[in-house]
Amino acid sequence: MSSSFIPIVGIDLGTTNSAVAYIRGGKPEIIASPEGARIIPSVVLIDPQGKVTVGEDARAALVAMPDHTIAAVKRRMGSTLPIRMAEKSFRPQEISALILKELKGYVDELYGEGEKEAVITVPAYFTDEQRRATKEAGELAGFIVERIINEPTAAALAFGLNNLEEDCHLLVYDLGGGTFDVSVVEMMSGIMEVKASSGDRQLGGEDFDWLLVNWMAEQIMKEHGVDPREDIRGRALLKETAESVKITLSSSEYANVSLPLVTVKNNRPIGLSVCISRELFVSLIDSLLLNTMNSVHSVLRDAQLEPGQVDEILLVGGSTRIPRVHELIRDFFGRMPRTDVHPDEAVALGAAVQAGLKSGALSNSGLIATDVAPFSMGIAVLSEGRNGNVKSGSFAKIIPRNTTIPVTRTNRYYTSFPGQTKVSIEIYQGEHEHVKHNCLLGEFLLEGLPENLQEQEGVDVTFRYNLNGILEVTAKSVTTEEEMTVTIQDALQRESQEQLKESAAKLEALWLNAIDVDDDDDEFDQFDDLDNDDDDSADKDWISNDSISLSAEAEQLKLRAEKLLSSLGKSERETLQNIIERFDRLLPKDDYEQLRELMEEAIDLMIDLEVD
Repeated sequence: MSSSFIPIVGIDLGTTNSAVAYIRGGKPEIIASPEGARIIPSVVLIDPQGKVTVGEDARAALVAMPDHTIAAVKRRMGSTLPIRMAEKSFRPQEISALILKELKGYVDELYGEGEKEAVITVPAYFTDEQRRATKEAGELAGFIVERIINEPTAAALAFGLNNLEEDCHLLVYDLGGGTFDVSVVEMMSGIMEVKASSGDRQLGGEDFDWLLVNWMAEQIMKEHGVDPREDIRGRALLKETAESVKITLSSSEYANVSLPLVTVKNNRPIGLSVCISRELFVSLIDSLLLNTMNSVHSVLRDAQLEPGQVDEILLVGGSTRIPRVHELIRDFFGRMPRTDVHPDEAVALGAAVQAGLKSGALSNSGLIATDVAPFSMGIAVLSEGRNGNVKSGSFAKIIPRNTTIPVTRTNRYYTSFPGQTKVSIEIYQGEHEHVKHNCLLGEFLLEGLPENLQEQEGVDVTFRYNLNGILEVTAKSVTTEEEMTVTIQDALQRESQEQLKESAAKLEALWLNAIDVDDDDDEFDQFDDLDNDDDDSADKDWISNDSISLSAEAEQLKLRAEKLLSSLGKSERETLQNIIERFDRLLPKDDYEQLRELMEEAIDLMIDLEVD
């Protein structure tokens, strides 16, 4: 083996289970654990002695030691809130890194020590923040992570490698433990093009489990007047039971529950004995399953396809074993989905295919794949509506969702007022026309604009979005060509390199059973969403620049209000005069939060008064 050879594997980092795969003899293959397990539960245990355990043994401890175990951490990826486990604080990516480090051990057994590269999958509807956290988790685990791909795309790759000659439209319905994705893929002579994606990153088998937990808890409350969910072990026991019931009901019409001890009341054991039917289970979860079909409708509309134009349907994710899912698919498409795709392994196998394409191991396969941007991306702007009213917090899309990637787009915007010499570029991801409903990815300040007192200065904003879901943003002055570029996913503005080093040291200490873990909670910076108003669609956009230009905007708005006074009746004039007086009180204080709220109130009022 060459000293420069770096093995590359594909990893499905799942909410419930995880798996790792590689290319062997031109085909993807799962790398099993030393015990022969092809998938492992995504559960981490730190026992009272400080030993870290990942997988089946950790899952078995969820009831006995619920405060020492963490499951379903994938749902917290991208969150700034710390997780408490074994009286210590962790970031979600640190917990995920422990799972990935377990998988890396299997890879090391196969290839020996040394550097390893990984392609890690994420839900198509993961935000940039969640993708960044996943990439960091892989690096903390010791992998080189240069590629992040969407889970439905990975599943389609696994299918595509075995069906290179098939020309078809393929729909991938991916319902896992914590997330749901659906993608439409076009296969043509080995070229696999993702046409559209949709989904819900907070919908999956975990939700079905908790609906069952709540139902069982209600039965105990009716009979005994005590809520078992308030007992940490009782809650964990019901959750474990719910998962077992869900699995049983995938193959049987009924599941019997017999729990002698769930919780205690007045020093007496409280148990539960009940029979749960599949019909009851479906009634609990059906509204969520119908939501997945709404996403199916949406993705077909975006792909400009009718149900009859979809040739193949792949079901991926453990929750697709629920018979009701098959019924909904059959009723919608008029036929059953394929059954030759392993729902638990397809994503990891597809990640390995992507790894093989990247490494060159599958360069002769003839398979070529493209993907799409799952969300729209753009910036916050001030907008001038049809009536000349200025509104803040509008979202200007630069890359619309379902745009084929990689892609580069440039739009021109203008400063908020003449003479402005710097602008704040606020970058958002989402679909709502107002940024407060979207996800803030980051912001930066472009300085050095010429002091043009005659008119607003032009600023070109360029978005470059690559195959890894990494966004690079450049803002450039049209006049001076002064520019600033930020790579959103790699910049890590909110997490210093020192913090990353501390995380790596913490995890290494845990893995070596040193348990010399700093118990201080990490400090996390958060960006606050901007408030804004509904208004007519804009004719022209200006770059929003809160702390710099907000006062000037407020002054302009106040002047408009004063000009309007003489044309109003007594009641309307008194209302607007009150707004003007509040501007006079707030402007000297530089209280931008209250000033923004007042501006929005003023704009609302003037819209109602039909301001010209």
